[in-house]
Amino acid sequence: MGISWRSYSSGLLLVLGCAGLCLGQQQEDALTLEECIRKALAVPSPVSLARLEREIADREQVQARAGFLPQAGINLGYTYNSPNLLDRSAFSFVALNGIREFVALGNIFQELDTSGRLRADSARARASQQAAAASLGIAERDLKRAVAAAYYRLLLARRLVDAIRASLEESRQFEQRTKLLSSAGEAARADVVKASAQVSFLVQALSTAELAASLANQDLASFWTREVAGPLRLVDVFGEPLPPPEPPAADAAPFLRRFEFRLLDAQEQVFRAEARAAKAGLYPRLSWTFQYGLDVNKLAWNNRGYAAFVNLNVPVFDWFRSLSAARQSEARAGQVAASRAIAERRLSQEHQSALERVKRFHEQAEQCRQQVALAEEDLKLSRLRYEGGEGAALDVVVAQNQLAQARSNYYSSVANYFNARWDLEVASGR
Repeated sequence: MGISWRSYSSGLLLVLGCAGLCLGQQQEDALTLEECIRKALAVPSPVSLARLEREIADREQVQARAGFLPQAGINLGYTYNSPNLLDRSAFSFVALNGIREFVALGNIFQELDTSGRLRADSARARASQQAAAASLGIAERDLKRAVAAAYYRLLLARRLVDAIRASLEESRQFEQRTKLLSSAGEAARADVVKASAQVSFLVQALSTAELAASLANQDLASFWTREVAGPLRLVDVFGEPLPPPEPPAADAAPFLRRFEFRLLDAQEQVFRAEARAAKAGLYPRLSWTFQYGLDVNKLAWNNRGYAAFVNLNVPVFDWFRSLSAARQSEARAGQVAASRAIAERRLSQEHQSALERVKRFHEQAEQCRQQVALAEEDLKLSRLRYEGGEGAALDVVVAQNQLAQARSNYYSSVANYFNARWDLEVASGR
């Protein structure tokens, strides 16, 4: 029974559709660099610790804000004072108010920030928040950079494995060819030895490259999972055209946007606030308290009352403790300011170096790509000349080595270029 053309076409379309679906699913399963970074950020890491530190700083700000508001509480107590042995109607402890004392008071207390201590505490809390936010930015940036480096290292290791494997296959074919020519008396024994030595060398190189690829795979997987042995499927950006270097930023000093400067500025503000808080010990502190309730010898609600207190604490002499603490904090703030000046010079140089590396590595990648094409043509011509009896086996072996080295150089330059782009992102504060 024959199969109609319509049935055959429908079946073929179904098979092609399933194949396309499977291919699309495989491409979707392949991890991009952004997905690797997202996985690394989703699990406990130094970024998680930095987030907790920021939350801690947020809680400190709440505590500092509460210092400006009245504090309320309830004081409940009962005191028994034994009667005097000579006069049972009197009590034995003079400092107490009676034989029995019942206390049920509602208290409201507030400190008026005449010394500036509360404002200094609030400023220190805000600066701590800014420092924690900058530390979180540094932690996230460093984690992203580490994942990107591991991602490109794995792609490079796999590309080197493919390059060496391709060279090994070429060398084995040449070895078989020389053996056939030698058995027919058309090639010398030395040619067979050279070809076999080249195969042995590439086998060793392939084993080393495969080990490096396996370790690189484990390194990348360890950012988000304990199951590091399984091979990761990655989107190979090394096979795509290289993106051109971005034009220089309009900002003359983009490196000043880096989180390191935000952290140093926040740390300096913390020490300045601590200095103001220490100086607050030299100024008077004013507070007031209001009480309402019972403080009686006989428990009765009609005996309730209220009282108001105003307290002014004027410091006279503390043996220079407050002044010394303030100067100590100011000296620490000066240390941070000096560190910032040092960081400006160092990070400016790092930014310029990143710009230069991006430019040079892009040029090197283009040069290496041309070298690969020339090495492939050289190997092809060397084999043709050898098989035509016009060239030596050594020329073929040398051409094979040059092709393997050219491919390795190309992929290494591509990896260096992508890493340099990331370094420039970091150095530019983006």
